[in-house]
Amino acid sequence: MKTAFLFSTLLVVTQLLTAQVDSKKLDDYFDTLYKNDKFIGSVALMEKGKVIYSKQVGLPISKTIDKPNKNTLYRIGSISKMFTSVLTLKAVEEQKLALDQTIDRYYPDIPNAHTITIDNLLNHRSGIHNFTNDINFLSYYTKPMSQKALIQIITDYQSDFTPDSKAEYSNSNFVLLSCILETIYKKDFSDILKTKIVAPLNLKHTFYGKKIDPLNNEAQSYKWIESWEKDNESHPSVPLGAGIITSTPSDLLAFQKALFEYQIISKESVNTMIDFKDNYGRGIFPMPYGDYKGYGHNGRIDSFHSLTGFYPETKNGVAITANGFNYDINMINTNLLNALHGLSFEIPEFKTISFSDEELTALTGTYAAPSFPLKLTITNNGQQLIAQATGQSPIPLTPKSKTIFEFLPAGIVLEFETSKNEMTLKQGGGVFVLTKE
Repeated sequence: MKTAFLFSTLLVVTQLLTAQVDSKKLDDYFDTLYKNDKFIGSVALMEKGKVIYSKQVGLPISKTIDKPNKNTLYRIGSISKMFTSVLTLKAVEEQKLALDQTIDRYYPDIPNAHTITIDNLLNHRSGIHNFTNDINFLSYYTKPMSQKALIQIITDYQSDFTPDSKAEYSNSNFVLLSCILETIYKKDFSDILKTKIVAPLNLKHTFYGKKIDPLNNEAQSYKWIESWEKDNESHPSVPLGAGIITSTPSDLLAFQKALFEYQIISKESVNTMIDFKDNYGRGIFPMPYGDYKGYGHNGRIDSFHSLTGFYPETKNGVAITANGFNYDINMINTNLLNALHGLSFEIPEFKTISFSDEELTALTGTYAAPSFPLKLTITNNGQQLIAQATGQSPIPLTPKSKTIFEFLPAGIVLEFETSKNEMTLKQGGGVFVLTKE
């Protein structure tokens, strides 16, 4: 029995590794998402180290580029942290940095600088507050910012926790790493990125972000509110190496393949990247698929969404770069992986639920609860409900029924009970009952 089971298991694995991707069905899948205003952007699949599928859907890029193509450029948000992590570990290999050295030699005024190490920045165990979580961030993220001013913003926060006592995601960590790299190399981050990664790997469509130029085939980002509306644009001086790199899905896959073939940094350094504690690596996260170990990152900046994962055992990979999103990126990632491995996936049907103006108006109002830190205001724009939390941007809600609405990009579900003037908010395992004021 053991021999038979082993044989059947090996047969299944062989079938998965040699499966043919149903490109036609994938095309139909992304065309459906696009036609229903769920996704605009670009994707790519890598099998055994080669890109075997790519697809682009979306709005015109410029007056001369009618629709996105495989070379259209997208801001990749926090996937940039993978690049910054690699550059930091490269600096360690070159003995310009040490993982256990503290950051007080660079930024002595940051709380706990004398105990926070380079390694703590890499694996989000520094306790340094995430500056992008502050409501004041919305007042300056689109404006030019000097490094001195940006560092001062980070320095002025109190520590969130004792360094290395736990892990908590913070963009501040990688902003500091960007600045430290510039200090030790005496070069701009863009030059370091180009010299150490982009040029050696011949990544023709990857660079440190600048002001978006549609004439250079660079996508602008859009948010969905009744229709696709152009979003604000982060100024490159604010996110730095925490989130400003621009790339394409194919370049992202080429970068990851080279990383896990030890073309950029050593095997020892790669193993350091994927040494996870509290589910955090060093600029990278685990992304398993079935029994396969995968590694990658997701990203978001403005209304750009991105996700990429690579599976060293099979040299398979997925990359998604979107400049407009009204869906669940993890669902798209899973469907791409299923397609890559010859497994079934569903093309969704988007059914329209009709409401009278009175039905929508009955759900509007401001909802709050003592246990919930924000107030949530629900408005009716005449066609759909819009939700806006205190200090945050408005988001459109998609109805699942007459009383249940969702916002898939953030995994938010709202369930209304008008007889009690209550709304239940569900997100990330949390459940909050809010009452209309």
